Amino acid sequence: MTHLLPASRTVRLAAALCLTLPALAETSPEPADRMIRREFVVRTSLDRAWAAWTTDEGARKFFAPQTRIEPVTGGAYEIYFLAGNPEGLRGTEGCKIQSIVPRQTLRLTWNAPPQFALRKMGLTTLVTLRFRETKPGETAIQFTQSGWGDGPEWDALYDYFSKAWDTVIAKFVKAYGTDRGGA
Repeated sequence: MTHLLPASRTVRLAAALCLTLPALAETSPEPADRMIRREFVVRTSLDRAWAAWTTDEGARKFFAPQTRIEPVTGGAYEIYFLAGNPEGLRGTEGCKIQSIVPRQTLRLTWNAPPQFALRKMGLTTLVTLRFRETKPGETAIQFTQSGWGDGPEWDALYDYFSKAWDTVIAKFVKAYGTDRGGA
């Protein structure tokens, strides 16, 4: 036997579910949906901020002394934090730019440091940077790292990057915080 609710009650129930379900999704994310988010403003031009993250010359001023950045979709985004290590254990080797919209958005894969087993498994996260000029000589950058898996190793990696990105961003702001021209 099928029980049907009166039409007005069904509409009210459906409306309540539509309002409640998105709210639950926003306030109770699954571990795989968690993200590291940072937003910051730097006193430099949009062009200079963009070049800092998308060119070897720019990234070497704050990330690491050796890099390989090919600013095209599918291009390399490799930062060699441990340049003296054997190949494959130097940094973000194998990471690729997933999409790039000049002066607006940079999206790339990001792997784990060598001490994490996830690296050996070839698993990566996704880093997205969005750039916006707030006024001449000032740029807002929105940073997001997503694509986290479940389990203790992922939890440890998330904790690691929650701290590491603060250091990287501080170095970026120190290197580029005053617009001195050039890239």
